[in-house]
Amino acid sequence: MAAEIDWVCGDILGHDLPAHAAALREGGPAYLTRAFRAAGALSADNHVTDITCCDLWAGGSTGAKLALSVRYDRAEPGLPEELFVKFSRDFDDPIRDRGKVQMESEVRFALLSRIPDFPVAVPRCLFADYHLETGTGILIAERIAFGADGNEPHYPKCRDYEVPDLLGHYEALVSALARLAARHRAGGFPADVMDHFAPEKSNLSVSDRKPYAPQQIRNRVSRLAEFAARHPGLLPPAVIAPDFLERLAEEGARISHHADALAAILHGDGAPIALCHWNANIDNGWFWRDPEGRIHCGLMDWGNVGQMNMAVALAGCLMAAEPDFLVAHIDRLFQLFAAELTRHGGGTVDIETLTDHFALYIASSGLTWLLDAPALITRLVPDLGEVKDRFDPRIADEEFPRNQLNMLTMFLTLWKTLDFGARLDRVLARAEEPAQA
Repeated sequence: MAAEIDWVCGDILGHDLPAHAAALREGGPAYLTRAFRAAGALSADNHVTDITCCDLWAGGSTGAKLALSVRYDRAEPGLPEELFVKFSRDFDDPIRDRGKVQMESEVRFALLSRIPDFPVAVPRCLFADYHLETGTGILIAERIAFGADGNEPHYPKCRDYEVPDLLGHYEALVSALARLAARHRAGGFPADVMDHFAPEKSNLSVSDRKPYAPQQIRNRVSRLAEFAARHPGLLPPAVIAPDFLERLAEEGARISHHADALAAILHGDGAPIALCHWNANIDNGWFWRDPEGRIHCGLMDWGNVGQMNMAVALAGCLMAAEPDFLVAHIDRLFQLFAAELTRHGGGTVDIETLTDHFALYIASSGLTWLLDAPALITRLVPDLGEVKDRFDPRIADEEFPRNQLNMLTMFLTLWKTLDFGARLDRVLARAEEPAQA
């Protein structure tokens, strides 16, 4: 268990901040008044009069969270009473606490999002600050009312078969990503603020793992084949056919062999970089329709936001979708992203390059993480031998095995349909061209 801290002084706004729920409760309305004024969210002649709810909120993979409700001396336009509090720290859970570094970028982004005409809807930030030395931070923002105030219900991750007009929802997500990327590429954000989101300052390394060696990949593909044979209803026949798995093992070994070269291509100076949400899948969005019936979305959970390859952001958005849906619509979604990027002043991006990078990022990350999914699912799902398909409640109603199975299926499906091996050869050859000129 991490040593508990009560209060620290943030390095961004220079304001004191509570490290956990008890400290926030102790600070009470007086603290919230000072904090909201310091962040420019509350007028100097207004104040928080009461905290009517301060309950723990379960969920997420990092930090403790609260549902917070407050009252003010007087109402102000756009000043919400129903709030969501996110701490970077969880002193009761060392695994969750380890992700505390992810919140620095989220805090900086929340403060950035208050500028006029921000290109993406985000929950209104009332206060945020972060202490660099200890990784202690807090974000207090508007709590989105799912299923009320014109908003659609919340859609859980990897249950897209329950979402109406699935294409319309993903078009809204992809368009939001493109607008944010375009504003950044057009120079629409302060340069000194963008320095904090530079690629070399990214905290995506918190989820890094050393790539498996070629033989380790072959071994895991063999275990995947055994898993598929034991549980034939869990994965589509096309992605567990012996000839495909043999190809996966050998192409995966080649991708592992070229891991350093691929990392340089995907994250180096020549990559199509922009400020992006890292994980804009459907459960991190909220959706509403305009009077004409068009779907719009806002995005939440901006941990690890930063400048990154736009293909990485698209992978984060699309990997939790239905595999057959993405295969059918990937060209349309990539064309929409490129068109929206250009329309909003972000210049052009080559769709073939974007798709190559998307495929090879998924290949690299999937080989590192998703080949372990069979073992994890076997350990977590009781009586797995009785489970006929992914709609069984033992998978469908349990977030972690459901997500693992869906993303493993997506990984295998895209490998087969996008021909990852051929894309590897093409990208490596293209990278060598300048050296040969």
